[in-house]
Amino acid sequence: MSMTNDERPTTKDRPQKSDEEWRKQLSPEQYHVTRQSGTEPAFTGKYYKSKETGVYHCICCDQPLFTSDAKYDSGSGWPSFWQPIDANSVREITDSTHGMVRTELRCAKCDAHLGHVFEDGPQPTGLRYCMNSAALDLKPTEKK
Repeated sequence: MSMTNDERPTTKDRPQKSDEEWRKQLSPEQYHVTRQSGTEPAFTGKYYKSKETGVYHCICCDQPLFTSDAKYDSGSGWPSFWQPIDANSVREITDSTHGMVRTELRCAKCDAHLGHVFEDGPQPTGLRYCMNSAALDLKPTEKK
């Protein structure tokens, strides 16, 4: 399910919304996390303990980001995944705030802050995509 370079979202493809439009669409916490690079307190987000199956989408633009199959309990207090649904659905940037250097994860489609990626996750990737519940919208798998 990978995209070619021609299929990757570009700046022109991003939702062109004003700050006021984002504030109307999102709750105050969702806005703070996704548009201001905030972080929800550990162990408070609605998905950190979720075992429901489905696909986690970006709360801002509905881009599919992670599947429940890649979710695991990292003990960190945030929903954690060992890989995104597609490498092109997210983008990594260097975050040197708070006196440390980390890898920030953003939605490739709308540039929403999602969380951070760490190199202490399980195999097969060894990565921990530590996300904010406020940045995600779980669309459950339909039960048959």
